[in-house]
Amino acid sequence: MWKGRMRLPARVLGALAVAVAALSAIARPAHAVPSFASQTGQPCSACHIGSFGPQLTPFGRAFKISGYTLQGGDGLASRIPLSAMVYSSFTNTAQNQPGPAATHYADNNNFALDQISVFLAGRFNDYAGAMIQGTYSGTAAAFHWDNTDVRVTTPIDLPNDANLRIGLSLNNGPTVQDPYNNTFAWGYPYVASALAPVPGANPIITSLIGNTLGATINGWYDNSLYFDVGVYGTMGTALAKMMGDFSYPGTSSAPMPYARVAYEWDWNGQAAEVGGLLFHANLEPGGIPGYGTDTYTDFAVDGLYQFIGDGTNTVSVGGIYTHEIQNLGASVAQGLAANPNGHLDQLRANVTYYYQKTYGATFAVQKTTGSADALLYSPGPVTGSNNGKPNSMEYIAELDYVPFGKSDSWGAPFANIKFGLQYTLYTEFDGGVGNYDGYGRSAGANNTLYAFAWLAF
Repeated sequence: MWKGRMRLPARVLGALAVAVAALSAIARPAHAVPSFASQTGQPCSACHIGSFGPQLTPFGRAFKISGYTLQGGDGLASRIPLSAMVYSSFTNTAQNQPGPAATHYADNNNFALDQISVFLAGRFNDYAGAMIQGTYSGTAAAFHWDNTDVRVTTPIDLPNDANLRIGLSLNNGPTVQDPYNNTFAWGYPYVASALAPVPGANPIITSLIGNTLGATINGWYDNSLYFDVGVYGTMGTALAKMMGDFSYPGTSSAPMPYARVAYEWDWNGQAAEVGGLLFHANLEPGGIPGYGTDTYTDFAVDGLYQFIGDGTNTVSVGGIYTHEIQNLGASVAQGLAANPNGHLDQLRANVTYYYQKTYGATFAVQKTTGSADALLYSPGPVTGSNNGKPNSMEYIAELDYVPFGKSDSWGAPFANIKFGLQYTLYTEFDGGVGNYDGYGRSAGANNTLYAFAWLAF
């Protein structure tokens, strides 16, 4: 199935809509891991903006690029690379959905146990480390192989006191290994409701996180220039289902190349980054052979500015713009798309402020536009498009409270918790404002209030 890119026949789409909605939320959150804090001897606030993941500081990015190998903690706990997390929530949408948001849930005002995750996260030796996550989704009532990054790395000394670190990452989706929170696997929102409608159209790269296998070679020159190149392939239908991924997007007909470059400046408690990304996918829609392949090429540029200072006032501003070129010949042959050529454009941007690494506020925007296609974006209750357009516009405001995560906090470094209140406002949804789906629903009906408690230990 195409998550947010292709629309299956209505009878199939209806059967899978709940699972895809839940798993799209599973793919987006990223996590703070207390076993890393125990291993390094550093509080969560050293690696993460606001004392809680996943938003990384310069120190946190260096720790990830260095293969999760840094030491500094002491005692038995610093050598046990195990952690866990759980978060629960309440979801309200401005208007009830036509039916239950998921099995055993109501059509609105739902309390949920969103996720329980277990992590193997830490160093193996001076040259290797990993973050491997397994997740149980309470909303989908299913286990899922979540974000995984296994790294081998070594430093190389160069003339004139310059340095180079090179490494190899084995991971389960493009950008899972990326150290910058502008990109997709670790991008904002870090948690989101699995029980609220979300726009259907996203760059294809987002649909391949968690259900592909990749190997990339990365380098970090002089603690500034970061590059990462490699290839990905889909797992295949049987393996993807065995791993708990119901949003299987298709079969790759050849290795899918990925390239990433970024440059970072760090000075006086501040950091800035500019970068770019290229990804090319070739997929047989639905894993059905004999119709050729659809191809997608994603070009993205991103940027970041952070003010860390002495930790009293912390600011992080980031964003990414993606342009996708689509050739959907195979989908046209299967009757899933009307036009063989199209494009999709998406802008994501956010600004976060924290006071004393404890009290936080975030404001974010996401705008998606693209080519119209009456089959690719067809009418349907809640998730459909009445005019065949993918266009959506959303604004997100969030308030957070993180009482722990500092060096003198209770339970440090073994426990941390984050309380959040998030509101998402839609001014356009799947191509329209009023009656956007062809069944009378307005974009504002999907406005979502989401309250959550997120515990890591």
